[in-house]
Amino acid sequence: MNIANPDSAGKFDFSQIIDRKGKDALSLEVIPFNDAEVKKGFSKIPMWIADMNFATAPTILDHITSRARHPAFGYFQPSDEYFDCIVNWQKQRNGVMDIPREAIGYENGVLGCFSSVLQAFTAPGDPVLFHAPTYIGFQAVMKTNGRRIVTSELIRDNDGVFRIDFEDCEKKIRENHIHLVVFCSPHNPTGRVWEKEEIARFCEICQQNNCIIFSDEIWSDLILKNYKHTPTQSVSEDAKMRTIAAYAPSKTFNLAGLIGSYHIIYNETLREIVKKRSDMSFYNNMNVLSMHALIGAYQPEGQEWLDQLREVLTGNVDYACNFIQTHFPLVHVTKPQGTYLLYLYCADWLEKNNMQIDELIRKGVSVGVIWQDGRPFLEDNTIRMNLALPRCLVEEAFDRLDRYVFN
Repeated sequence: MNIANPDSAGKFDFSQIIDRKGKDALSLEVIPFNDAEVKKGFSKIPMWIADMNFATAPTILDHITSRARHPAFGYFQPSDEYFDCIVNWQKQRNGVMDIPREAIGYENGVLGCFSSVLQAFTAPGDPVLFHAPTYIGFQAVMKTNGRRIVTSELIRDNDGVFRIDFEDCEKKIRENHIHLVVFCSPHNPTGRVWEKEEIARFCEICQQNNCIIFSDEIWSDLILKNYKHTPTQSVSEDAKMRTIAAYAPSKTFNLAGLIGSYHIIYNETLREIVKKRSDMSFYNNMNVLSMHALIGAYQPEGQEWLDQLREVLTGNVDYACNFIQTHFPLVHVTKPQGTYLLYLYCADWLEKNNMQIDELIRKGVSVGVIWQDGRPFLEDNTIRMNLALPRCLVEEAFDRLDRYVFN
């Protein structure tokens, strides 16, 4: 199998195995499956929660430590540099021109923004449309807010590519009188990067049915080679004015522990309503080090780091998908176009081997491959895998799966 390995090629070293023990790493400290244990003699390879096992961009550390050297951490406001960095990043990465400063607002995480949107535009018991498989976090927010999930299943075409079932979407929206939809772009967990025409058609359905769109674009920087992200707000003037888009540097640069996302809302009315709801908690406030982390991330060197990371992730995805096709022919996977996630469909393998998905998951964990049960994403007999690790660990994980689990 000849898959290029760019881990250690280029300006930044993505081959380094970082020792995260005792450094607040949930991915290592928790096994996300009841009663599953790693057998003696096997190291843990974290492949579940969406957390990268790479050192972040050096400019982020530079900006954080520079600010931390100053001994005062009192009240503050987001700086002009913070907003300018976001405007320039969106221009350079996504071709979005002239975002007005007032359209940008801080959020304590994409899910925090979504919670505010839910409370602002729906009532308890109201339905909200999602595509399935559906990100676990959205489901949790829906449950805690007492809203009802309505799903439209993504369908795989003859080439195995996930597609939106537009007819089903429109039917579900009309039958359930839905006025808020969630659009995950790129899609988690399938890794689908939507084409402009697909987004435009979906937005037209929303326009025809008077739906507000919450567009989760937290994965928009992590697009694999030969694909391009299209912001939902860019496909039409109507989409621009009915969409609440949520972004963050957290997935891109592995900064989840610092907290810090932002929204882009062009529609003044929507923006004021969301801001009012977010402010009611008296908690939706930025951390000063989080601000400097974003500024550090959104530097030219951060762009260089990201471009090399995308090469590394593309290589890991190619390696994993080719390995599965060659060694696990009854396990089906659609190669993602974005993110660093694989979503494995294991039903055929389970049936042939007379095994239940719980046993398969435990077998993987027993040899140190800490992967994630895919059923909470609303698809049976599935497993989600995180490939944001140095190549040597990806290869070791699949070697263990080949020797001890699938064969």
